[in-house]
Parts: sequence; structure tokens; C-alpha cells
Amino acid sequence: MLPDAVRIAHPDRLFIGGAWVASTGDGVIDIVSPNSEEVVAQVAEGNAADMDRAVAAARKAFDEGPWPTMAPAERGAIVRRMGAELEKRAPELAAAWTAQVGGLASFALIMTGGATATMMAIAGYADSYPFVERRPSHMVDTAIVVQEPAGVVAAIAPWNAPYGIMSAKVAYALVAGCTVIMKPSPETPLEAYIMAEAAEAAGVPAGVVNLVAAGRDASDHLVRNPGIDKVTFTGSTLAGKRIGEVCAGRVARCTLELGGKSAAIVRDDFPIEVAAAILGNTITIMSGQVCAMLSRAIVPKHRHDELADAIAKVMQGIRIGHSDAPDTQLGPVAMKRQLDRVEEYVALGRESADLVTGGNRPAHMNKGYFIEPTLFANVDNASRIAQEEIFGPVLCLIPAEDEEDAIRIANDSAFGLNGSVLTHDADAAYRIGRRIRAGGFGQNGMKLEFGLPFGGFKQSGIGREGGVEGLHPYLETKTILLDAAPAGF
Repeated sequence: MLPDAVRIAHPDRLFIGGAWVASTGDGVIDIVSPNSEEVVAQVAEGNAADMDRAVAAARKAFDEGPWPTMAPAERGAIVRRMGAELEKRAPELAAAWTAQVGGLASFALIMTGGATATMMAIAGYADSYPFVERRPSHMVDTAIVVQEPAGVVAAIAPWNAPYGIMSAKVAYALVAGCTVIMKPSPETPLEAYIMAEAAEAAGVPAGVVNLVAAGRDASDHLVRNPGIDKVTFTGSTLAGKRIGEVCAGRVARCTLELGGKSAAIVRDDFPIEVAAAILGNTITIMSGQVCAMLSRAIVPKHRHDELADAIAKVMQGIRIGHSDAPDTQLGPVAMKRQLDRVEEYVALGRESADLVTGGNRPAHMNKGYFIEPTLFANVDNASRIAQEEIFGPVLCLIPAEDEEDAIRIANDSAFGLNGSVLTHDADAAYRIGRRIRAGGFGQNGMKLEFGLPFGGFKQSGIGREGGVEGLHPYLETKTILLDAAPAGF
């Protein structure tokens, strides 16, 4: 059972050691459409024993195979071939995203195409990155600094942008010379299946890329397996903390891209109508299920009510509908538990702030995980709706005394992933951006560039993805000191 547009040869199998193999258990993962609440696909569910098999295969491919010692340019060429296979399957990847999480069909090809382009750009680092450098030395004739692969990588991706996040993790790992076990979210495994087929078609050596779709217990077992040298995880801060604790216990490497509660500061020079259009439409992107979402808006107190009214008008004009309809602007949230979570926070907001608009299930949608875009005004930044990640189309409007107070409020958060300032003054934007404790910052909206470093301060994560900096966590640095230069130096 698969969506009509998605063609996967072995959904009832796992990809381990270069072969499609049956799980040692008999579990099945049901994939539920957030549009219809019906099961639209099934794949095999892996268990702890399957994780051990995958780690053993990846370990053998790393310890005994040619992959880690292959010339980087050769690895890059294979990653490009894998990317070319994925380019051919762009419509399937787009359809999978829409079917699994309700991502808008009108946006899906842009999402998947951008992710594959990023993968191709990462492959280019195989040609340009200085994996081996001769450095000056006062002690020896020849000092060589080399960058070697970190080892076997557990790549754990979330459900909101499964293809883009997993493909980047895999591309960086492969370019570095690592071997990989893909562990997609159980809600969104289809893209990882397509990636495994693309790796097979591209001639990636057996065991270098493996796939086990599984739930939380098997995922925890994977992280704890001593054969894993590095974990790369994107997801909630709570899960990231657990993974970080496990990795710290055996000094395994980890990269954690976690949650956010990012703030947009509205300055006095910025028009209310334009600010409302930016803020009201941004919160509906991917139904608000974006870690870098601008979910807090901080505005001068004397402009607060005017901006609240303007944002409400924008939200009330947003078209809510099934994600495959071409004119839909806001589709469903991804799953029932996510809808329940958003509704719980809306209930909290009703008690602590002013509900301006939204907060209800749309009257014309009697099936599916839909909720109206929601605005709370006069929000206390200490409240739970301002401090905790909701991961839905809910915006908090917070009044500030002045610019200094706005910066203080923006930084008064356990998170530090993203931020923005709405202003026409580039000097002010840069000045404020340097004072916000976040890994990313943009002028006049949620600006994200995945070809550049992406990651967070504080509880928003450890390490960076994107750009050449995204390669660093998959490498170990070694210094070799020699009495004479070897051949080729």
C-alpha cells in the first residue's frame, strides 16, 4: 500500500548491507494521512536486532571496505550519481511529503528540488575541501594535518522536512568518508526508502548506506550501540537531551539541531500592514511546523493593538484546505498528537493572553488534523505559550517598552535558533542581529539559507549543518609529524 505517485520496490523490507532484507520481527508502520486520517502507506518496522544488524554492516563497510580511504573526489562523484537518481524521482519525493505530513502540493516540488540541489552542493566539497594540508612547523621537517571520517553515523531525521534533512546528513557523512544508518521518523519513512534505492542505483558500496525505519525504542537502541561513532539528530530538544546524555556517557560525537522559539522584533520605521503580512503569512508555512519559525513577535507597546488587528485580518483571509489543492495556503498539522499539542497550548493561551483570532478547528473541515491560524496578543513573555515550542500555526504578540526591552525579551528564552527584525534600516538590523543570541538572524522575515551554516545557541542545539561548516562534525582531525616529506609533498 503506497500513494499512487510513489513507487518503492520493497516497502516490506529494510536496506542493510547492500540488500533488501526482512525485519527480524513482524511489525508494520502505518502512515496516516493528516488530510483524511486514513492509512495511506505501510512499511516494515525494524527493531533492536535490526539496528544491530545495520550497525554491524556499516561497521564492516567502514573498518574493512574501501569507502573511508577512497579519494574524496571519488566519493563526491558517487554522491552526485545518487543525487542524479533523486532528481529523477522528484515527483515521488514531493508526493510522499504531501501524503505523510500534509505539506502543500504547491510547495512540495520546491522543497524537494531545493534539497537535492543542496545535496549536490555538498558533494562539491569532496573536490574543494582541504582534507590533507601541509602546515608550518618549528619542531619537524614536515607537519601534515589530515581530516579523517568520524566513523559510523546514526542519522536520525524528523517528520516535518524528512527528505531535506536526511539527504543533507547522508551527503555530508558520505563526502567525509563515513558510513550511515538512516533512521527516519516513523511518520515519514518513504523518502528514506527512495534515498536507499538511489544509493543502490548509484553504486554506493554495500553497507555504506543502510535504512531501518523504526519507533522510539529501536532508535534509542541504535544511539546506545557502541558501534556508533557519531549521532546526527534533528528533532525536539527533549529527545536531543536524551541523545546527548547517551553520547556523553561513551564520548560519542553528536550533532543536535533542536527546537526554537524565535522572535521577530518590529521597529517603529516598519509599516504595520507590511509587518502584518509577513508575520501572519509566515506562521502558516508548513502549518507552523518549522523549528526556525518566527513564533514570537515583539512590537513597541504603542503599536501593539494596531498590529494585532492587522495580523488578525491577514490570518482571517488565509485559505485552509486539503494540502493537494492548488489554492490552499494552510494545510493540516502532521498528525493527531500534534493537533492535540497545539490545542493544549491554545487552551493555555486563552487563560494567560488575549485570543485575537483562530484557535478552533475550521468549521468546513470535518476530517483531518486542521486548525485555524491563531494569534494571541498581550502575551507575557514568561508564559508557557511564549517560552515553549508549540510547533503549529500559533503566533504570540508581545509588547515592549522600547528597542532595548525588545532585545531583552527576544533573548529571554531557553532557545536560540533564529530571529529577525522588521526594519528598513540595514545598520539597525545588523546592530540588533549581533545582539540576539541565536544561530541565525534575518532582516524582514524568516530568512533561511541552507547553503550556509544553520544551527542554534543554548537549547536549540550543538553544532552546525549547512555550508562547509556542516562537513566539520563528520570529520576527525589528525596531526602527523614527519622527519621528511613523503612522496607527493
